[in-house]
Amino acid sequence: MEVEAKGAQIYTFGSGSADGDRSMKQLLGGKGANLAEMSSIGLPVPAGFTISTEACHYYSTHDGKWPRGLKKQIKRGVKFIEEIMGTHLGDSEHPLLLSVRSGAATSMPGMMDTVLNLGLNDKSVEALSRHTDNERFAYDSYRRFIDMFGGVVMGIAHEKFERAIEKLKDEKGVEEDTGLDTEDLKELVERYKAVYRKATGHMFPNDPFEQLEFAINAVFSSWDSDRAVKYRKINQIEGLLGTAVNVQAMVFGNMGNDCATGVCFTRNPSTGENKLYGEFLINAQGEDVVAGIRTPKDVTELKNTMPEAFDELQEHCNRLEMHYGNMQDIEFTIQKGTLYILQTRNGKRTGKAAVKIAVDMVDEGKIDNRKAVKSLVEPTHLDQLLHPQIDVDSVDKSKILGTGLPASPGAAVGRVVFSSEKAEETASEENPVILVRIETSPEDVGGMSAAEGILTSRGGMTSHAAVVARGWGKPCVAGCGDIVINYKKKQFTNGTKTIKEGDWISIDGTRGTVIEGKKEVVKPEMDDDYYTFMNWVDEYRDMGVRTNADSPEDSARAREFGAEGIGLCRTEHMFFGEDRIKAMRRMIISETDDERRDALMTLLPYQKKDFKEIFEVMDGLPVTIRLLDPPLHEFLPDEKEEIARVADELGIDHQKFSEIVRSLSEFNPMLGHRGCRLGITYPAITEMQTRAIIEAAVELKMEGKKVFPEIMVPLIGTPQEFHSQKLVIDEVAEEVFEEMEETVEYKVGTMIEIPRATLVAEKIAKEAEFFSFGTNDLTQMTFGYSRDDAGKFLKVYLDEGILQNDPFQVLDIEGVGQLVELATKKGREQNEKLKVGICGEHGGDPKSVAFCYKQGLNYVSCSPFRVPVARLAAAQAALE
Repeated sequence: MEVEAKGAQIYTFGSGSADGDRSMKQLLGGKGANLAEMSSIGLPVPAGFTISTEACHYYSTHDGKWPRGLKKQIKRGVKFIEEIMGTHLGDSEHPLLLSVRSGAATSMPGMMDTVLNLGLNDKSVEALSRHTDNERFAYDSYRRFIDMFGGVVMGIAHEKFERAIEKLKDEKGVEEDTGLDTEDLKELVERYKAVYRKATGHMFPNDPFEQLEFAINAVFSSWDSDRAVKYRKINQIEGLLGTAVNVQAMVFGNMGNDCATGVCFTRNPSTGENKLYGEFLINAQGEDVVAGIRTPKDVTELKNTMPEAFDELQEHCNRLEMHYGNMQDIEFTIQKGTLYILQTRNGKRTGKAAVKIAVDMVDEGKIDNRKAVKSLVEPTHLDQLLHPQIDVDSVDKSKILGTGLPASPGAAVGRVVFSSEKAEETASEENPVILVRIETSPEDVGGMSAAEGILTSRGGMTSHAAVVARGWGKPCVAGCGDIVINYKKKQFTNGTKTIKEGDWISIDGTRGTVIEGKKEVVKPEMDDDYYTFMNWVDEYRDMGVRTNADSPEDSARAREFGAEGIGLCRTEHMFFGEDRIKAMRRMIISETDDERRDALMTLLPYQKKDFKEIFEVMDGLPVTIRLLDPPLHEFLPDEKEEIARVADELGIDHQKFSEIVRSLSEFNPMLGHRGCRLGITYPAITEMQTRAIIEAAVELKMEGKKVFPEIMVPLIGTPQEFHSQKLVIDEVAEEVFEEMEETVEYKVGTMIEIPRATLVAEKIAKEAEFFSFGTNDLTQMTFGYSRDDAGKFLKVYLDEGILQNDPFQVLDIEGVGQLVELATKKGREQNEKLKVGICGEHGGDPKSVAFCYKQGLNYVSCSPFRVPVARLAAAQAALE
């Protein structure tokens, strides 16, 4: 039944003309738009027509009904093909055969359905046999059609057809399909029909138009198949109406030894080398190349068997690269020596190849560097390029122990350890370790630093493990609920396998997988092409990119990656050295202000040294330092034996210390005594940190260095909170200037991470010189999701479509984004000089960076290893 719908639903192409072009990708899908484009520029494309993505959307939203008029338009489309090809669908003399393929606006290789050889029945197969003078070819095509139609359209398991052909090959004593003669294939057609009839309860359809209607419905339906839906979620493909359907005249690569079919890339997709890369088969159809039934040959060997076709293929490849300004992935068929191009699309490539191809194509004059930056390299390519990788194809699925969140990209191999102490004791170049914890805390930083990678069974994308690992460029898989960790037995299990301390595992932080045993890791390499490309990136980028870094080492690495300052320096990690943690704990257990100040004065030289080292590395660039943020209990032990040991170390009664620990624990530390609340209740903390920052800055200025400190007050929700802390900061700064008889310019701003702060942003901006959005906590508080516990339900939310993206990975523009937009607008209305940035982990996510650019933010800040990604994303946002 057809339903009312307006406008054209099909677009024809062929014989040097087309109704559409590549600008109509959203309507015609990538494949349809490219078929139209290739036809228009005179490439040998078999005639056909494309059914629009709008028709698919209609089908999906109207219970499988077609829009009114579609059937009539399809018949006109078939007539168009018949006139060009000189054949007719279902004809008993000159039959037209069709291919029916999917093609969404974004490439989804292998995710949707294809039907070849459509139009064959008992009469047309005989006509095809006479017309081609090749009876074997005709029946080979017929059996393939029944198999494909049965599987794709009717859902019959391919194994049922496979069993039938294997049985016949056994009976005939042949090993290859090509060993079956014409009579064998006629018998196979009958057996395939029997398989179809048994599985469906119906005879195989003889009416070609009925076949076509069924096939179109199958392609429409495949848009909503489980695998296609999952692929779109994994690759964050959104906003598409559906798939287009491309109906095209069949050309045959399986009519004899002067025929072939193949797939080729215009350049090597792994290395970027400017040389044809691909495979072909003689006397075969396209599905044979990808099915692995026969071993294909390297495409360059085609010049030995069909030199004219090979020369023509090379010419078309070069022409398509010039036309599209990008490396192409091409499908071709050679029928009786005549070459046809069936498809072209921008080829998938590795990070290394992407950069090389971009630079080479500019050098060759095929594109300019603007096009190279805008289109040829994706931010994910740089992410891949900067981290070690595991060859996914080499992983035996039976060795996968579990899957968690891809919290920090890259690959690591090492022996399992379950404590930070063990990691620090045993880790070496010869003995790499993977730190496995239920979840990590700031006390684990030593072990995290020593380990090659980190695996946790709890926690999300912005958990402690994830944030620290990304900052250090260490691979991390977080929230791997597939494993159960037993610290006492020093082992973890996934229910079927048990991994003990000392066993080897590999983790893939790019994909979130945990693998049993040692896997080979490919190390990243930065070459001249990379630096050339990144120089182009910065030509077009007009938004700043800073880094989140807490140490001189991280700061230096970030500068190497192109960071233009530090957008977030967390101070809490600076308190965990052996001497420092002791002084910090003395401060926490202090009963008077004097005791507290004495303990903090012990910490002052350490803080000052840390800041001075970071300022030195960032000479000439701004450094934003966040004052102490986490609740105090995070600096205290929580296990009985450890509490007793620390009490002895501090010279305090065990019971009394235990009571202090218990009194500081909170039901919800995220909403508890932390951030600016610590500085307000214990001003001595803010005083000490401010003094350390300003003294370090002044000393370096006196040594001839350029220092730009920015002091950031965390977690404010009211202007009064900010005012209270700014008073303390300014008073201490003035004291230092007076004492040292020198001044330095500094800024005081705030981290916007509480929704209320965004609503009163204009009041805060009266005194604040900058805003930095802490989108990790802003997301957490806006959604009401604990970022450490959300992993328990987020997967279901994503699978069910309740959320399109994990909001801790991709900024929630609809909700959190509105708050960012509101606070930026209100703040700048009050203070036009207000500098605004983002320092949550979203600062390294390309989609989030594009949003920040649109809002006019001055900069984004992210972990050092994501700085190049953010630079490219910012440049591409500017070019859009």
